[in-house]
Amino acid sequence: MKKLWARVCAGAMLCLCVASPAQAVLTIEITQGVEGALPVAVVPFEWQGEAGSQPPQDVAAIITADLQRSGRFAPLPVDDMLSHPHEGAQVNYRDWRLLNVDSLVVGRVIASGDNYIVQFQLYDVFRAASLIGYSIRSTASGLRLTAHQISDLIYETLMGEPGAFATRIAYVTEIRHADGSRHYSLQVADADGYNPQPVLNSTHPLMSPSWSPDGKRLAYVSFESKKPAIYIQEVDSGRRELVSSYPGLNGAPVWSPDGKRMALVLSRRGNADIYILDLERRNLQQITENYAIDTEPVWYPDGSALIFTSDRGGTPQLYRVYFADGRATRLTFEGKYNSRASISPDGKRIAMVHGDQGKFRIAVMDTDGGALQVLTDSSLDESPSFAPNGSMIIYATEAKGKGVLSAVSVDGRVKQRLALQTGDAREPAWSPYTGKQ
Repeated sequence: MKKLWARVCAGAMLCLCVASPAQAVLTIEITQGVEGALPVAVVPFEWQGEAGSQPPQDVAAIITADLQRSGRFAPLPVDDMLSHPHEGAQVNYRDWRLLNVDSLVVGRVIASGDNYIVQFQLYDVFRAASLIGYSIRSTASGLRLTAHQISDLIYETLMGEPGAFATRIAYVTEIRHADGSRHYSLQVADADGYNPQPVLNSTHPLMSPSWSPDGKRLAYVSFESKKPAIYIQEVDSGRRELVSSYPGLNGAPVWSPDGKRMALVLSRRGNADIYILDLERRNLQQITENYAIDTEPVWYPDGSALIFTSDRGGTPQLYRVYFADGRATRLTFEGKYNSRASISPDGKRIAMVHGDQGKFRIAVMDTDGGALQVLTDSSLDESPSFAPNGSMIIYATEAKGKGVLSAVSVDGRVKQRLALQTGDAREPAWSPYTGKQ
């Protein structure tokens, strides 16, 4: 516990995580799914293009992988399919009923000049009814995103809640070289781990990535000037600006829900306290003033309050401060260590790192209080971050001595692991919904 809290307090987490500079690829391992997952079949999409050619992406395979890694669906293997329809008129519902398939997805990819048209339909097999159908224009580079968008539509239709397949994750990676040097990278990848792109590569530690509400920018801490400083960077253009480099600690930046302010941790007056920075006027407002270490702020979705970590009670625990009265009240009482909060998009749940008997696991509790529910069974979990639909929590952990990213459902029933081929990964942050979704 002392080691983990020391990293939080010092801000200089030099043992962060590592990114392979360019081509580290995340792979998905489903470690636990929901018993009784919904049987679904995604038929390979018909290709209508030049003879002998193939589409740049296998759209049906991407959709299948999305649904499977959610843990809530059991896709039928292609080899077990009795037929391969591409439109409603070709569907023999009897075939699919024999295979105990509840839902069926068929479609085609049509070449249209330099672009593509992706058509798909979702059917209820036992009612022999069409549920949804769309025709989506796409490009070669956008076919993977289009497939994720289709997965979101299917997920929402069948599960009754929005999907999050077309979102992104940010994370920090670290590679240790034989000569003792280290390289750090702030990476952004699709939510399934594909298409990782470096936002920033550095020989100095990077930490605490935080998405802007529009999903276009990241705030983070860099040690490139030999001391912690907070930067904001546009993900697509790479344009960045320095926003906080006060003497002492500059850490844990997190955007307000309206994107106009940023909560952060400063020690400009000697002690680590929570401040709010007006990003337009650059005015500072001090929120906490205590002899203890106050750190890791997160905003309520309505902007009315912050939750933060403090050891003012003797051990790290979560506290809440409403801006209306400015009083900090303790939220967690179960266990001697609770830190690094993440609030669900609906404001009803708090995820955190819960320490007990030398093990640090991801737990959740209602924001109104109540008992903690421990979701993970590993021993050194960190940095939980909710998916924008609130269904999953991504976090950092260790497996075989290597830093990896994992995800768990809010009820603990679905688990998956994202493993880098090289280097260690830490500090994941799940993006909000954006205009690209």
